[in-house]
Amino acid sequence: MSVNDYPRALSADCLIPLIPGVIFQFYRSRNGHMQFPYLEGGGELLKHIDRVQLANDAGELLEHLTGNEYPKVMSAIERSARWMLPLTTRFKLPLPNAKSHWIAVCGNPELSGDGVLWTGVMMDITDQVIEEQRLRKLCDTDVLTGLPNRRKLMVHLAHLTSISTRHGTPLSIMMIDIDHFKLLNDRWGHLQGDEVLKQLATEMKAHLRCEDMVARLGGEEFMVVLPLTPLQQCHKLADRLREAISRHDFGVGKGEVTLSIGVAEYRCGEPLTNLIERTDQALYSAKDVGRDCVFLLS
Repeated sequence: MSVNDYPRALSADCLIPLIPGVIFQFYRSRNGHMQFPYLEGGGELLKHIDRVQLANDAGELLEHLTGNEYPKVMSAIERSARWMLPLTTRFKLPLPNAKSHWIAVCGNPELSGDGVLWTGVMMDITDQVIEEQRLRKLCDTDVLTGLPNRRKLMVHLAHLTSISTRHGTPLSIMMIDIDHFKLLNDRWGHLQGDEVLKQLATEMKAHLRCEDMVARLGGEEFMVVLPLTPLQQCHKLADRLREAISRHDFGVGKGEVTLSIGVAEYRCGEPLTNLIERTDQALYSAKDVGRDCVFLLS
């Protein structure tokens, strides 16, 4: 193959519009004025953006483009400028008549005039973010019921107990178990048992508040986390839920599926394991006194 057989190298002016991203220079002066002296590239990123405005004054348009993530973007810019570290962040870019795109930003800073000049690239990482979200959902979701799994529950519960400790707000949990679930499986089969679990997940979500999280711990055991809820209110909610489930026909006859529920309230500063153990004890007490009931542990 001769040299003439190879494709001819394109000039930078011809090549830049073909790349799947944007090359930029971004300048922020000491008084906070922002602009993009250079902004070129291909793809969808620049089609709906006023580059002339960005070149003159990027402040207002940058806030509009990054939306709720503007504070995060500005924090990344400030951190990079203060310590002269590479600028790395990402944000969601809304596009007219199209789904939002996720944009990754990477740039190197240098002192310039009375401010900082970044030179870098912006790339569309929408497909990557969608895949991350899909994998995160798989990690956090019970496959059968679609509820949060134990992993997501524990992260959420740890977060809420921290808030409760910091602000002194009430927090209660329910531990829920389906009564005689093994007998139900033996009588109706595991496929029907799975259907009961799926329907129960739907019914519990319908009867609980939007701020409550119901999760599947495993098998026929579930937990509900109720923020800003003292013990007595949790007890009332649990009893309404228990009664509603006992009246529902899960395909095996009304009254055939009942719940034993243990409830407990978080004690400020106690280890999370203690709260779970106390609620578990309340659940076993509910079973000991005859099932299809709610037992609270103060």
